[in-house]
Amino acid sequence: MSIGSFLIAFFLIRHLRKFAQNAGLPPMWEQILLRAQYVAIGLMVVDAVFDKEQLSKWAWHLFLLGLLWLIYPRSEFRPTRNFVSAVLPLVLINIVVDFTELVASTFARQYNNYFEMAQILAFGWVIAAWVSTQRQQKALEKERQKRLEEEERNRLIAAQNTQLESMVAERTAELVRQKEELEETLTELRATQAQLIQQEKMASLGELTAGIAHEIQNPLNFVNNFAEVSVELCQELNEELAKVDLPESDRDYVGGIISDLVQNQQKIAHHGKRADSIVKGMLQHSRAGSGRKEPTDLNALADEYLRLAYHGLRAKDKNFNASLITNLSEQVGKVDVLPQDMGRVLLNLFTNAFYAVQQKQKLNGDAQYQPTVTVSTKRCDEEVEIRVRDNGVGIPESVRSKIFQPFFTTKPTGEGTGLGLSLAFDIITKGHGGTMEVETEEGKGTEFIIRVPV
Repeated sequence: MSIGSFLIAFFLIRHLRKFAQNAGLPPMWEQILLRAQYVAIGLMVVDAVFDKEQLSKWAWHLFLLGLLWLIYPRSEFRPTRNFVSAVLPLVLINIVVDFTELVASTFARQYNNYFEMAQILAFGWVIAAWVSTQRQQKALEKERQKRLEEEERNRLIAAQNTQLESMVAERTAELVRQKEELEETLTELRATQAQLIQQEKMASLGELTAGIAHEIQNPLNFVNNFAEVSVELCQELNEELAKVDLPESDRDYVGGIISDLVQNQQKIAHHGKRADSIVKGMLQHSRAGSGRKEPTDLNALADEYLRLAYHGLRAKDKNFNASLITNLSEQVGKVDVLPQDMGRVLLNLFTNAFYAVQQKQKLNGDAQYQPTVTVSTKRCDEEVEIRVRDNGVGIPESVRSKIFQPFFTTKPTGEGTGLGLSLAFDIITKGHGGTMEVETEEGKGTEFIIRVPV
């Protein structure tokens, strides 16, 4: 039996298979080497079953030469050439010995000791190469393991770095969000501070207005009362004049004077009542509301606050003039509303409308442009509609959705608190259960539409 050839083939194939697995060679080589191992086992079985020593020897020689010829030239197996080169001399010496015994048996027996020594040396070289290769493989395996551990460590470090970067990014985003929230809160606090200051100013102004209105109302009552009394006295004077015997020319002259006095007193009484209604409106506006709805003439309220807003702007700008158009339907009648709150809404809308037409007049400088503010009312089924329209600068599309937000204003800094429309919207929607809409076109004008349920 060729035990030596089998062992050489077995360890060679085992070494090559292990190398192929560690080096990550294509699966094709694993299949080839596995089949070679099966062939070696098959040759061993045939050698044990059939007593054909010479045939078995040469079969092993051809098998080993074929295996070496297959492996040695391949660049994939270059690292294994030391061991393969150590096996090749042993195979060649065995072939020479067997060939010499076959063709020159006498010569082979004569030099048998030399042949055996050569085989022992070749076998020792194979063992030495095997040990060296095993050490190299262990070193390579250790290095490969270190490399794998290093790669795994680098992978873990990269994963941790990614996680840390993600955590840092999240924390940074959180800090940025908190910073933005703090800035927004600070802005709101500043706006609230400005609002409180403005409210304090308005409260002081309201108290001052109420005081002035009270002071004006007393002499105004005297003016109105004495104007009415003077008209009555003139009528009595006419009656007494009819009883006196005077020349016709003198009677006509005195009658004309009395008639003029009556007309003058009537005008004084008319404008005095007008002034009295304005003063009462000022008192009502400066007075805190009762919180209860009252039957209110919306037409009169709209007309009064339209003129108050107009004259308020005229007091600041003497050169400003505008057309005031009122389309007030008599069908509206009296509606249950909070008169003070509704007055604030209308005053705010009229003030904004006059501001818009004034700005357009300043920007255009067109002599043909006529600032116009229109207020109209009408009754629609179960609700009353109030429209306030101007032909001013309009509202840009970009900010149209923000006009009812608190603290938002299109006016320059210091000219508006950004609370007027917000408060007006809340008064209409929450205080009266109505709706407030806006229709506007930049450069052409704006119209606010209020609908209040009856």
